[in-house]
Amino acid sequence: MKFFNLPDLGEGIPEADIIKWHIKEGDSVTEDQIIVSVETAKAIVDVPAPISGVVAKLYGKPGDTIMTGAPLLEFVSDQEDAGTVVGELATTAHDNSSDDSFFIGTPPDSGKAPATATRGDISELAARLGVSIAAKNAPKNVSRNSIGQSYPLENPEPIKGVRKHMARTMAQSHAEVVPVTLFDDVDIEHWPKGTDITVRLIQAITAACKEEPALNAWFDETVMSREVFTSVHLGLAVDSDDGLFVPVIRDAEKQDAAALRNSINEFRKAVEERSLPPSEMQGATITLSNFGVFAGQFATPVVVPPMVCIIGVGRLRNRVVSEDGQIQNHRILPISLTFDHRAATGGEATRFLHCMLQKLSE
Repeated sequence: MKFFNLPDLGEGIPEADIIKWHIKEGDSVTEDQIIVSVETAKAIVDVPAPISGVVAKLYGKPGDTIMTGAPLLEFVSDQEDAGTVVGELATTAHDNSSDDSFFIGTPPDSGKAPATATRGDISELAARLGVSIAAKNAPKNVSRNSIGQSYPLENPEPIKGVRKHMARTMAQSHAEVVPVTLFDDVDIEHWPKGTDITVRLIQAITAACKEEPALNAWFDETVMSREVFTSVHLGLAVDSDDGLFVPVIRDAEKQDAAALRNSINEFRKAVEERSLPPSEMQGATITLSNFGVFAGQFATPVVVPPMVCIIGVGRLRNRVVSEDGQIQNHRILPISLTFDHRAATGGEATRFLHCMLQKLSE
């Protein structure tokens, strides 16, 4: 028996969720045959068989999460090990069905004794957490509120793929970033009809990055250092039914309006088709989130480390203003700018926002 571990699917992605098995136990597979479709935080990936053989066992069912490097399937083959197919599996597998212990240790092939936790250990931990495990049919999904009390989720729906990645990223930001948000408005009544708002916003951001580059930067808290960039690699938040994607427009400061619009359209299409490669969502130096397409005037956008700044744009609205002593109705665009105050000063942030507003007012 040999087993095939889930390979690294690119960009150091740590795990994937099984969407669909294209084979079943007992099937004969050939090298490069698609065996399973999985969803990562970035994309849906079809995983091929590394060699030919007969499927002996599948590890996991649709909806399960498999860690990179963990067993994906077990099969019989006369071929030599190749790629991510490694070693001989032990013929005796640990039985997880016992009420007395729970398998939490190493894979069967590791040569190490698997670590187990006895029911007494689990009971002691449950007591400290205030969770009852007396009944076998007790709810498995238990959450804790702010005062430490536990309560079951009656209809739990596990979040996976892109949404799970988003949840972890937001938690990382909450733990690491010291955010401050600035709010302001810009009057765009003078803009010609049909002006591409997103393109104008990107152009304003690139102009502000040139004027005040401190916000087009990365910050590393472990060594208390920052790197300020001259090129603007702009992350553009794109909403989808599967979650939030942030493709990166490389060297945005070098692109004219037509090139920017073309990049935006291509990214939106790729997000809809789930064909956006992970490499296209890496390396952003600053982010734009146009949440006002749906609703909302102002917000406190979340800075994602190592970036230092994110700009949020609210819903375009009409407002009564006084111009040359006359009451008029103008189109107003609300802007929210969040920055990591560890890496940028208030002066740098306000100068950046001022430059953006000036550019948008032209």
